[in-house]
Amino acid sequence: MRLQRFSLARSDLSKLKVGATRPATELVLYFGSRAGITSEKPFARLKTAFPDATIVGCSTGGQIRADELIDDDIEVVAISFESTRIGLASEVLASVEESLGCGRRIGERLKGADLAGILVLADGLNVNGGDLVAGITGVVGPEVPLIGGLADGADFVETLVGADCAPRSRLVAAIGFYGDAVRFGHGSAGGWDVFGSWRTITRSRKNVLFQLDGEPALDLYERYLGDEAKGLPGTGLRFPLQVMDPENPDRKIIRTILSMDRDQRSLTFAGDVPEGWQARLMRGVFDRLVLGARDAAHQAKCGTVVEDSSGERLALLVSCIGRRVLMGQRISEEIAASLAELGEDFAPFGFYSYGEISPQADSRTCELHNQTMTITTIVETAAV
Repeated sequence: MRLQRFSLARSDLSKLKVGATRPATELVLYFGSRAGITSEKPFARLKTAFPDATIVGCSTGGQIRADELIDDDIEVVAISFESTRIGLASEVLASVEESLGCGRRIGERLKGADLAGILVLADGLNVNGGDLVAGITGVVGPEVPLIGGLADGADFVETLVGADCAPRSRLVAAIGFYGDAVRFGHGSAGGWDVFGSWRTITRSRKNVLFQLDGEPALDLYERYLGDEAKGLPGTGLRFPLQVMDPENPDRKIIRTILSMDRDQRSLTFAGDVPEGWQARLMRGVFDRLVLGARDAAHQAKCGTVVEDSSGERLALLVSCIGRRVLMGQRISEEIAASLAELGEDFAPFGFYSYGEISPQADSRTCELHNQTMTITTIVETAAV
């Protein structure tokens, strides 16, 4: 596997247009701010440079370039495989209620005997990420890892995804990787502290939470957050909700607030909050968040076969925008901790999101996560 990482600057891109010297590229991924990928027209420019490649990208809350967090440029990685095939499936959703069906249809288009993994990028505001993941997994099977995340818009107004087209809202893009050569390692960790007691979700509908222990959800948040509640939903990024399946206590998932309804006294989260599950509030502590990022890197690295790999190795980092909001200028510490654990064997590339898609650390079930750092290593084994 060969990688070309660069910022979408004219000087960089012009050097890549020399077709005679550029190796064949099958996949190009790009991440940038919503304003950037709207004004800079990355798809058209990248398609000119890589006419035969599949080009996929999304808007983000910040791009990870090496050990830096970048806001002002579009970050790109162009990937050439030795033995791996890829396939693209995409779909535009008319409503969030179509998310499960969308996932199933994408799964049907990508499934195959040699399907090794799927990278998913989806609209972060108009897609129920939990349903999308469940739909795909229900078709391709739980043994096929799903990785990726939900596009970020930085202001809860609009998020954009491109799938061999100009980026737009309400789009889901999924890339299937096929063959025995490609291998994935996974890591996902939070580092948030819980506070308060477990409460029962007594009324919810999909990702909309109405009541906890019979009390309006917004009332509970306002009581716990105090003055911070005035800034909801934005300040909710600092106080996510941990939910747990009582029939499977290892299945603990963190959920982030996307919006609220003051009349209904309800909160809408990035993924489902099922009735009957347990829930409790969380808050961030800087040092523990950094340790969580390092733990995610350790999990991913331990799950990767490096000795038999061929060529370069990619580490895809997808972290939650809520972590960035809370950590502020110290956000570089979680990136540095991740890279220190990964070492120099992996080329880092990633973005800040409204939701992260990865196998769950304990249950290994593919889930939509919030407020986590998720890291996926991608390598190809050497040809025999």
